[in-house]
Amino acid sequence: MSENLPHGWEHACIPELITHEGVFIDGDWVESKDQDPEGNVRLIQLADIGDGFYVNKSNRFLNRATAVQLGCTFLEKGDVLVARMPDPLGRACIFPGDKKLAVTVVDVCVVRGKNEHFDQKWLMYFINTPKFRERINELQSGSTRKRISRGNLSTLQLPIPPRAEQARIVDKLEELLTDLAAGVAELKAAQKKLKQYRQSLLKSAVEGTLTAEWRAQHSLNETGAQLLQRILTERRALWEAKQLAKFKDQGKAPPKDWQKKYPEPVQPDTTGLAELPEGWVWASVDQLSESVRNGLSKTPNTAQRGFPIFKINAVRPMAVNFEAIKHIELDDAEAADYWVEVGDVLATRYNGSVDLLGVFGMVREIPVRTLHPDKIIRMKPVIGAKLGAWMEVCGNVGVSRAHLVSRVKTTAGQTGISGEDLKKTPIPLPPAAEQEIALAVLDERFLVISELEQPTALGLKQSIAQRQNILRAAFAGQLVSQDSNDEPARILLERIRAERDKQTKVRKVRKTKQQKEVAAVVSKLIDVLAEAGDWVSAQEAFRRCGVADGALTDQIEALYAELRALDKSGRLAVEAVTDEHGRKLHDRLKLMAG
Repeated sequence: MSENLPHGWEHACIPELITHEGVFIDGDWVESKDQDPEGNVRLIQLADIGDGFYVNKSNRFLNRATAVQLGCTFLEKGDVLVARMPDPLGRACIFPGDKKLAVTVVDVCVVRGKNEHFDQKWLMYFINTPKFRERINELQSGSTRKRISRGNLSTLQLPIPPRAEQARIVDKLEELLTDLAAGVAELKAAQKKLKQYRQSLLKSAVEGTLTAEWRAQHSLNETGAQLLQRILTERRALWEAKQLAKFKDQGKAPPKDWQKKYPEPVQPDTTGLAELPEGWVWASVDQLSESVRNGLSKTPNTAQRGFPIFKINAVRPMAVNFEAIKHIELDDAEAADYWVEVGDVLATRYNGSVDLLGVFGMVREIPVRTLHPDKIIRMKPVIGAKLGAWMEVCGNVGVSRAHLVSRVKTTAGQTGISGEDLKKTPIPLPPAAEQEIALAVLDERFLVISELEQPTALGLKQSIAQRQNILRAAFAGQLVSQDSNDEPARILLERIRAERDKQTKVRKVRKTKQQKEVAAVVSKLIDVLAEAGDWVSAQEAFRRCGVADGALTDQIEALYAELRALDKSGRLAVEAVTDEHGRKLHDRLKLMAG
């Protein structure tokens, strides 16, 4: 290693720090069928592993007997848990302990060593350094789901300080990072308040309180009801113009009573809706839109060939992101009806998060000509962008938003809303003049909010960089003073190596003895099962063989390993017994003929 280390430090890999008393192992392969909501063993998952902190998010359990049968490794307070999958890949935290026994899933690596050898928190902090994270990313594998294997993780070298210096590094890190976390919490609180203020402004706009004073001081030439009638008249005129153009293109004369085929827009259901301010009226999205339609259902490519087409995440509340695109190959005729235009309002038809499902975003500019996909609904406001801007506001807050959320459905595993439900969405429609005032006030106040958000976002970004700098300094030997009296890491590593070598010799002897004991039990077990001639519960079979309820975990694990080998060879059948709810009660055994 070309990296220069501070005095007394040495390079080593994680396995070189672990004696036989410790653990460096992947979590356990626990399938859904092995789990029990009423079990007494907590199953720690990837979602519980934060970047330097324990999240405590999941709520999965299994029975202790199942955990023993599967040969699970029970976690201990202070274990370092390393996520072998994103996001981010290789993040680590300290397991704080749990009221229940706990195990973890196979995509989490467990590291446990002796306290006199290394500080668990020191190891956790180092794993979360930018430098180590870079090394992990270099060794990741998998095309769709990226992973770091424990084998690759074991090859990465760590800079090992003297044990006493490790403790000083941890103390200083916790002091500095605690102060940093307090600052981050303040910034996030400010960010949350600004977001809440933005939402309250939107709500006040669609409820009419934002313009209440203006409304009291002005008389209007056109009410909301009159505006709606004007929109409906224009909507029909646009439809008739398109029909006449279609007849002309086909070289046909309009048939008799062709105007009667006009599809009347759906009316809003105003049952239970709040009373609107004077001069306002309820309208539906369908009434206000020339058209409401889904996009292209053709699959985009990954080679950036063809026309740009939005990804699902292109639409966010009050925004459309033209950088969130894929590409799709088709001819001009196929694409003709799916180009988005300025003033169009887009809504997400499908999304994994309900918070982002059905949100409205209006197209304000066209940086690049782009199509909309099947999972995004396009609304074309009858009288252009001004009406579109108002629809955008209403669709993201208040009654309109509540209507959409209440109609979310899950079909074939996908959460979405239908175009028909979107058409029925009630929109509070003020007079055009009042709309303009409300939108102008919103623009003005949103500008102020943005000016306040910028330094907050910058502060959060800087805090990330500051945390990385603190960690970088800590593991370069620059954070705390060094003491010449500290035992060098070289001596520490030699002592760990000597302990490991000694334990290996002892372990070989013990393993041989245990194998003999297990072989004797298995031999007796076969006789017991042969005598029984039918199914016998595993617990009863073990009892008849002299394996008491208080047997050690490693004895049970070894015995089950032998039973699984017999099962694979066809000599033994192992079957789970479940209750009426499908929950596993116990295993039963039967010796097979032959």
